[in-house]
Amino acid sequence: MKKLKIADGIYMLTMNVEDILFEGIWEIANGVTINSYLVQGEKTAIIDGVIGWDGIPETLYQNLEEIGVDPKKIDYLVVNHMEPDHSGWIENFRKIKDDFTVICTEKAAKLVSSFYGEDGIRIVQEGDTLDLGRGKVLSFHPVPNVHWPDTMYTYERETKTLFSCDMFGAFGRMGEHCFDDELTPEEMDFFEAEGIRYYSNVMATFTPSVKKAIEKAKTLEIKVIAPGHGPVYRKNPQKIIADYARFTRYAEGAGKKEVTILWGSMYGMTAKAVAYVESILQREGVRYNKLEMPLESESEMVATVFGSAGIIIAAPTYEYKLFPPVAAALNELGRKRITGKTAFRFGSYGWSGGAEKELQEIMERNNMKWDFVESVEFEGAPKKEDLIKVEAGVLELIKKMGNKVVE
Repeated sequence: MKKLKIADGIYMLTMNVEDILFEGIWEIANGVTINSYLVQGEKTAIIDGVIGWDGIPETLYQNLEEIGVDPKKIDYLVVNHMEPDHSGWIENFRKIKDDFTVICTEKAAKLVSSFYGEDGIRIVQEGDTLDLGRGKVLSFHPVPNVHWPDTMYTYERETKTLFSCDMFGAFGRMGEHCFDDELTPEEMDFFEAEGIRYYSNVMATFTPSVKKAIEKAKTLEIKVIAPGHGPVYRKNPQKIIADYARFTRYAEGAGKKEVTILWGSMYGMTAKAVAYVESILQREGVRYNKLEMPLESESEMVATVFGSAGIIIAAPTYEYKLFPPVAAALNELGRKRITGKTAFRFGSYGWSGGAEKELQEIMERNNMKWDFVESVEFEGAPKKEDLIKVEAGVLELIKKMGNKVVE
């Protein structure tokens, strides 16, 4: 666990976590940071306090003491969000101190009680404040469904620091550099990619609520954004706000100037057409990603499709339906409410078709509203005339997706 000073009386405690499935689902190949924050006035509050992933509270307590804070003198636990990566030490903290107050929203209060059996709770609403003394005043601003209904921002008025919880966060472990003004160009690119992975995996379903949370952030005078995961933004906090606004557009059909090929093939027939499509994209100078299902992780699949302006679905008919690994991927994209993508589908069939019908069923069931170029199906291996049709579809896709490019 690393200890960093953000401002006078404000500290960040951050740790890298690896080799887990985030929320028990999402592979995080490059790890994730978990950040907690301490605000000291005459009284002391800890925001989103967590213990080591190993469940040992002494890790946190020792680090607090090293920055001059006696854990037994912490007065308030501010719970911006009730997932255990933001509230995981409440139960253990009760063992060393019995007169603290949990600060949270009404919906979080029910969870604090059911998760940890706590009743020393102060419920806060929009604009409520907590004066810690020595100029440190916290205000509270609910941002429901980002991404649980209990979530809120905490804002420190003197330093104009927004403790944003999951909002404005990113996957990815942090090394020596934890502030935006310290990041190298390579680290900036890394956290851009990990931000997209994080948003698409965790937040995309709740994009309408994220939009409201962005607007609420804009009503506050912000000099520092301190999220629950990823770097702290103290040089240019407006950048991560703009990035998140862009990510909401990716969820609604926009994307980078690139194509993602989401594909699968049983016996190599569809794969032959995929190879031909790659040659077209290379000839046209279009950047592309290639995701073979089911070999690609779900986390990577969601993030890559999410960030692309154009999607090519290459999948055969299997038992009168769409090739199951690709169908499962599309259903997950629908569950994440990734809508409005520009897409083109092709694939082979044997004794019967059926893939196209299921594709349309998936789109309608999930209300995805993808904008499709006319699909191409071929019996067995693609013939010359089939490849001509595939090429025409790819070129039309490239043209159509131009209206959706947002870098």
